[in-house]
Amino acid sequence: MALSEKSQQIMDLVKELTVVELAELVKSLEEEFGVSAAAAAVVAGPAAGGAVEEAGDDKVTVEIAEVGDKKIAVIKAVKEILGLGLKEAKAKLETIPAVIAEKVEADKADEIKAKLEEAGAVVNLK
Repeated sequence: MALSEKSQQIMDLVKELTVVELAELVKSLEEEFGVSAAAAAVVAGPAAGGAVEEAGDDKVTVEIAEVGDKKIAVIKAVKEILGLGLKEAKAKLETIPAVIAEKVEADKADEIKAKLEEAGAVVNLK
């Protein structure tokens, strides 16, 4: 799909955002326009230090391996990280392992991993 020049400029700016910044932007857009981006919430989450690197690719996938005892805290963390509604965040965790972010920079993955582990989840970086 070809974008207009203005739309392409916006797309280029969005590509430079961190996952946290993108989640904040999505939440603000949802509030401003009264819509939900839950159906389109395919967020390329951050990558982690110590993550598995493949053939010079510094992008990793953040995956929740176990929710742990604090399921509500983990759901809230997923909600915040991905900019989802509570229902969508809970649905994201119905199948474990659950991929939270794909092909993200290592430092961003570390950020996401830390938030999820703080909430009580067991997180793998691939």
